[in-house]
Amino acid sequence: MLTLLGFGMVSNFMYLIMRKRLSALLALIVVPILFALAGGFAPGIGDMMLDGIRKLAPTGVMLMFAILYFGIMIDAGLFDPVVHAILRLVKGDPFKVLVGTALLTLFVGLDGDGSTTYMIAVSAFLPLYRRLGLNTLMMACIVMLSSGVMNLTPWGGPTARAASALHVDPSEVFVPMIPAMVAGAIAIVLLAALFGLRERARVGVLELQNSDHHVEGVDDHDNIRRPKLLWVNALLTVALMAALVKGLLPLPVLFMIAFAVAMVINYPDPQMQRKRIAAYADNILAVVSLIFAAGIFTGILSGTGMVEAMAQSFLAVLPPELGPHMGVITALASMPFTFFMSNDAFYFGILPVIAKVAAQYGFSAAEIARASIGGQPVHLLSPLVASTYLLLGLVKIEFGDHQRFTLKWAALVCLLIMLAAMVSGAFPLIGG
Repeated sequence: MLTLLGFGMVSNFMYLIMRKRLSALLALIVVPILFALAGGFAPGIGDMMLDGIRKLAPTGVMLMFAILYFGIMIDAGLFDPVVHAILRLVKGDPFKVLVGTALLTLFVGLDGDGSTTYMIAVSAFLPLYRRLGLNTLMMACIVMLSSGVMNLTPWGGPTARAASALHVDPSEVFVPMIPAMVAGAIAIVLLAALFGLRERARVGVLELQNSDHHVEGVDDHDNIRRPKLLWVNALLTVALMAALVKGLLPLPVLFMIAFAVAMVINYPDPQMQRKRIAAYADNILAVVSLIFAAGIFTGILSGTGMVEAMAQSFLAVLPPELGPHMGVITALASMPFTFFMSNDAFYFGILPVIAKVAAQYGFSAAEIARASIGGQPVHLLSPLVASTYLLLGLVKIEFGDHQRFTLKWAALVCLLIMLAAMVSGAFPLIGG
């Protein structure tokens, strides 16, 4: 009965959010409660939900203050010099334009927000593509793949979801995946170079009289830019990244401290502080509320014993010879799973079952979490991803054209990330 309840709960959750009958936030709350009541777990349902929420609270806090911190860095103009420097360097050479697109998107993508990344990268480079007559499908491909790799940061979404679903610290998932992310980033730069050589051969190199283009999203609004504090902000960000990698303090605490220091340095006026916090309230509410709602889903899934029963059923039908390779299977499965369903459905509905099965073959929850995030470049091609529509709207290309052009390159980048993750020890080829 527990197996049927578990699969019923997961399938109903996925159906409701994929058919857009309920938002992911409401489905994460309503569906598990109804199934727990149907299974006769009413007496203990409150404790299960609170237990799940408690386990996810640190992740929610980390995401909230990460969004605030990187929002302040964007507002203060930390990325502005890089944007303008790249624009000055690329001039009229298609090769430099494509490589510059990749480098800028990878850099700006550190904030983990796909929408912001797209707006800055496209508004910076689209005029160049149009003036030079370059293929905008290549631009959309490079920008999306770069965002997909940088989205693996703990504050980007997939890593936080995987960590939340499996109740592991986000830093345990992220830090061992850094070499794989670097490999993915290098692959994207090389792909951009390949595209650039093709376009250089097609259109040649043009001389542009004015290569310092106007860039939307990086101009001063309401006097919030702080160019005199550029190096202070850069050093603060480097220190934060170093502390994160070394694990000096828990991630939520690191981002809380960094946010407080950044706010005092850049916006000492309390009124301005309130304005900057309010500017990111929508993003924070959307992300953090989802994390806490997921606590109810995972709390009930675990507390009722459903996930254990589902894992045992899956284990019974899994060919024994494939079991020791659950890391690779998870990494490969993350591409189609996250394409055909949302990240919420995969990470909160499917991944806990996979992790339980993988544990039977010696895989830790953190290893399976790392394997599960490698399919994100393909995930962004899904029609379920809202930010992709923003990208295509900015570039003005059709969704189908983008999918046909980008899918093979996205799959290649995912495979390279998977291989690099295995080579660097993020997860093993064979469990044990």
